[in-house]
Amino acid sequence: VADIDTADVNNHLAVVEYVDDLYNYYKLAEVSSSIVHDYMDTQPEINAKMRSILVDWLIEVHRKFELMPETLYLTLNIVDRFLAVKVVARRELQLVGMSAMLIACKYEEIWAPQVEDFVCISDKAYNGAQVLLMEKVILQRLEWYLTVPTPYVFLVRYIKASLPLDTMTEQMSFYLAELGLVHYSVAVFYSPSVIAASAVYAARCTLNKTPFWDETLKHHTGYKEEQLLQCAKNLAKLHSAAAGECKQLQAVQNKFKEAGRGRVALFPPAKVLIDQALD
Repeated sequence: VADIDTADVNNHLAVVEYVDDLYNYYKLAEVSSSIVHDYMDTQPEINAKMRSILVDWLIEVHRKFELMPETLYLTLNIVDRFLAVKVVARRELQLVGMSAMLIACKYEEIWAPQVEDFVCISDKAYNGAQVLLMEKVILQRLEWYLTVPTPYVFLVRYIKASLPLDTMTEQMSFYLAELGLVHYSVAVFYSPSVIAASAVYAARCTLNKTPFWDETLKHHTGYKEEQLLQCAKNLAKLHSAAAGECKQLQAVQNKFKEAGRGRVALFPPAKVLIDQALD
């Protein structure tokens, strides 16, 4: 098992001596802060497709505002946790997304967009008072619980454990994780750490980084290869379908077609996972 923290020994912000304890805590905390059940049964007016369209739009907004990756993942965590406890009318779904992102911005960003910015970007579908009222409702229902381990928290660690370190594996992992977040069947049915580990595993399969899973990854993620196969196969299927996806769901594709992200969205999906998914 490789020591992945050697380079950070002199970086006090990396808290190397506590990092394993920290991630053990995150694993425990994700149980109470993530939704791993089908909440759409309780929503009479909205469905998984509408959620996908909302998430796709939020990814676009996130790019336009040039926000931190943590902000996107926290936004989606807030949206799903809120939808799991509160019935939302179809006409208010976009409002929930906007207010969730406003909350996440205040939590994660140094300079957060203003309420007026969100009103403008929604083509004035809602006014500032509605955004602020929904923000209040969300915070009350979630009891202000915002310090949650999202897939991003785990991705940063697990990518570091994917040796040798390279930009393509990193970008492919982020691409596959974000594809998963758009789709209810992944985002809500797997825990954040499983989504993160499966994204790294599927990225290594896609880029043919052998072995696809090794002792270092097993040690730092706490997962064996077979525990990730189902989620990884789902991510590979989403990758395969993404190019031909309906015009509505193109935010992740467009984002990861950019040169700065290695154009990883243009790579063919992991054949080894697609073949297994078809068996």
